[in-house]
Amino acid sequence: MILLEDVHLKLAGPAGDVKILRGIDLAVGPGETVSVIGPSGSGKTTMMMVIAGLEQPTSGRVVIAGNELGKLDEDGLALFRRQIVGIVFQNFHLVPTMTALENVAIPFELAGDDDAFERAADGLKAVGLDHRLGHYPGQMSGGEQQRVALARAFAAAPRLLLADEPTGNLDRGTGDMVINLMFSLAEQAGTTLMLITHEPRLGAKCAREIRIGDGRVVDGTLDGTC
Repeated sequence: MILLEDVHLKLAGPAGDVKILRGIDLAVGPGETVSVIGPSGSGKTTMMMVIAGLEQPTSGRVVIAGNELGKLDEDGLALFRRQIVGIVFQNFHLVPTMTALENVAIPFELAGDDDAFERAADGLKAVGLDHRLGHYPGQMSGGEQQRVALARAFAAAPRLLLADEPTGNLDRGTGDMVINLMFSLAEQAGTTLMLITHEPRLGAKCAREIRIGDGRVVDGTLDGTC
């Protein structure tokens, strides 16, 4: 599902180039649950952005679900993300002027589905929010907003879900509920899951733990519980 070969990324800065990724090599199989752990600034989120096709590496090869991202133009990358990848962010990234139903319907509308709102309603029901269809993000709690984000991410049945600190803005109890729901949805759909987290106890829920340090994979054990 994920293949990174000698991936480098550097950005220009006032004092010269800043190396963010320094030769990432990584392979993740279909259906795996993988946690990515490392200190702030180690390159975790940047690696996720590269996998999602939202950041272009300076060099190296990125192949996701058989798609070599370096060979795709912007339209191809947009189609790839719509068909293959779901993303959940720490800050929810919901459109504040849209209802929960409208937020979840976005991927279906982009795909031209005539039944976009019916499918979005089904997605919200799957995360226990069928009573919140007409509510706006500002009218919902943080946990509810993240459940809307999960419904949107799973809306198009992605083959790969990328979750970047999805519990970072939630209390522990709410965060655990969201994580359990995310794993349940991924298992039901057979979705490959990559979870970026600072919390070892959350990372331990995955079948495989990858540690990132200074822009490199420093460890990729196979220990885990699921």
